[in-house]
This record gives sequence, C-alpha cells and structure tokens, in this order.
Amino acid sequence: MRIGFHISVAGGFENVIERARERSCETIQLFSRNPRSWKYRALDKKDVGLYTKAIKNTNIAPVFIHMPYLVNLATPDKSLYKKSVDSLIIELQRAAAITAHFVIMHIGSSKDEEQGIKLMIKGINQALHCAENDIILLLENTPKSGNELGYDFDQISKIISGIEPAERIGVVLDTAHAFAAGYPLNTKKGVARTLNEFDNTIGIDRLHLVHFNDSKTSLGSCHDRHWHIGKGNIGKGMGHIINHHLLQTKPFILETPRKSLQDDLMNLAAVKKFLRNQKK
Repeated sequence: MRIGFHISVAGGFENVIERARERSCETIQLFSRNPRSWKYRALDKKDVGLYTKAIKNTNIAPVFIHMPYLVNLATPDKSLYKKSVDSLIIELQRAAAITAHFVIMHIGSSKDEEQGIKLMIKGINQALHCAENDIILLLENTPKSGNELGYDFDQISKIISGIEPAERIGVVLDTAHAFAAGYPLNTKKGVARTLNEFDNTIGIDRLHLVHFNDSKTSLGSCHDRHWHIGKGNIGKGMGHIINHHLLQTKPFILETPRKSLQDDLMNLAAVKKFLRNQKK
C-alpha cells in the first residue's frame, strides 16, 4: 500500500517533489494543465526535465495524471465529443512525456445510458489507438449527480468490456463518490459487500487506485463533497476501507479539503491512526 496526495504544479513541475516530500507522499496525482479549461500550454522541456530527474531519485510511484473536468466522452454533441477525444489523446501523450503511469478520467454524462456507453467506448478506443504508448487509462466512478454515468459498477464493467487493448483500461474507486451513489461504505459489512461486488462485477485486478475521501454528504445523496478523513459521514468506515484485504496492494490518493499543508498532514495522521488501530 502506498499513500499520497494530489499535488499542485503551480509554478512548474519542478516544485512537485518538494511538495510531495512535505506530505510524505509515496505516490502522487497531478494535473498536467488547467483542469477547468480546454486551453493548454505545451510542456516546458526544461521544467519537465528537472521534474523527471528529481522524481527518479525518490521512491514515489506510481504517478497519476488527472484529466480536465470539461471532458465528456458520453455526449451526443459532436463538437464537445471531438474536443473530449482530442483532449484525452493529448493527456495520454503528456502523461508519457512526464513519465507518469496512469491517466484518470471522469466517466461522462448522458441522458441515454446505452448511447452514452457506446460513445465512451468509441472515443476511448480512438484515443488509445492514437496515443500509442503504455499509459493506462483509469475510469473514475461518479456520485450519480445529474445524468452522470459510472455511478454503478455494472455500467463501468460495460465500458471496460468494449475497450481494446484491454490492458490499457482500469478503474479508480473514489470512496466519497461511491458513498454518495449509495454504496454503504460507512460500515464494515457495507465495505465488504461493496468491494466484493466490485470484484465480482469489474474485477479487483482492474482497480489501480483508491481516491480515499470521506464524505460531507449522506449515503445516497448524489452530491460530491469530499471531507476530512474520519470526520465525515463515512467516518469509521474509512478504517474498514483502508484495512480491507482486497485493497492492501493498492495505492491511495487523498483529495481531502486543503487550505494549507497542515490540512494534509492532519488527514495523513488520521489515515495512519486507522492503520495503527488495525494492527493492535
């Protein structure tokens, strides 16, 4: 098990390693560009060079790149769909350039589930074939807000089943999203039932990362509100999640609220407390 945080690239990639060390990161997640815009700058070769040289001298791995939020590969809007596919291709290429291992993408939204899944399969396959590298694309489960797809493990399984090559597709399980979508992660039995369902439907080998977030909203709320570890409505369930035997080899990234470094250190301490209590 490796634990880390989403790390800001403000000021350049060369600042990432120091920020990761301040948080005792064993794994990290990054944005390669502005997550709320279609525009992007070409990677600065000098900046990337400093980063890749620095990370080779650490034990930080794997590295996850998170896609911009505007992407929607399930949309029937042809213009948005093309921009989304193009954005995914670029992100897969940028991930390889900065020696990342995975790209994370939110599953799209559509009023028509069947059509949306077909469009996602088509777009992902196109992007993977255009970006001929070994970067693995990870689909992130959603909290079932609006017309979002991917809140249900069966939906995710249907998307994965249509992707080629199969070895370049996997899943991120976001605990806050799953809880908001109705998976009862706040109890030991609920955690076991949820993870067994995931394994039976998708396969635990497809799970490459856990987004380890408590939830400020209630079970089945359909609202995405991450909260501090152990202080939200998942509460003690966070301990049952991180100590579950199916997740012991998986990396965990925290996306908890942050106003300063101290917030991250507080949440890291809460994670370590859950791990210590299990060993007693």
